[in-house]
This record gives sequence, structure tokens and C-alpha cells, in this order.
Amino acid sequence: MFQGTDPLYRVAMALKPLTRLRRICLALPQATEQETWGDPTFRVRGKIFVHAVEDGASFWCKAPPGSQFVLVNADPKRFYVPPYVGPKGWVGVRLDGRPDWDEIARIVERSYRLVAPKRVAALPAN
Repeated sequence: MFQGTDPLYRVAMALKPLTRLRRICLALPQATEQETWGDPTFRVRGKIFVHAVEDGASFWCKAPPGSQFVLVNADPKRFYVPPYVGPKGWVGVRLDGRPDWDEIARIVERSYRLVAPKRVAALPAN
């Protein structure tokens, strides 16, 4: 995905969190953005893999079984159990402060791969 030497990475570092998140999401194969419930959601084949909330100050994403518990307990200032989808294992990620954008990209890509059809998930990112 984005690396420290990639020109897009350097440009993204100067952007607002929602703009950075949007670039990460839309770089994934067949990813689209759709406003839902007044918030940007990012989808693959109609299925949500990221829901940006609080004007992009945080987002919710699908996580593998057990990950929500581990992340929230390891760093509750950055990770939280979101309403509505939290009981289904989704995790909330806060983007305030100085988030590690490489880590955010990995979290987003993992959520995408959990939601995307296997053939689409196997395609390389843009």
C-alpha cells in the first residue's frame, strides 16, 4: 500500500484524516465511496468495509474474530467498540493525534479482505 518513500504517502501526510482515509480506501480494487446515514462509507461490491464517523475523526471497520477484544484492551484510547456493529466484532479506530498511517492502511486492507469476494480481494491495490 502506501510506503514512506511513495510520493502519494508524502502528499497524504499533509492531508486531513478523512482525506487520508479516503485515499487508502479508494486505492483498493473496486472500492467505492457512498454516503450513508450522513457519513462516508467505503464499499466493495456494495458491502461496507469502512464507515467514517465524527467528520472523519474516527472510523469503524470489520475485524477478524477476537481482534476487537485485543485491540480495545491493548489501546483503549485509539480503539473502541462502536455502536450498532460492535457486537458483530467491528472495531472503532480514532484518527486524532498522530495516527500511524501504515497501521491504518493495514487495518483498512484487512477489513476490505474480510468483506470483498475472494477473487476481488486477490487483485492488487491501485
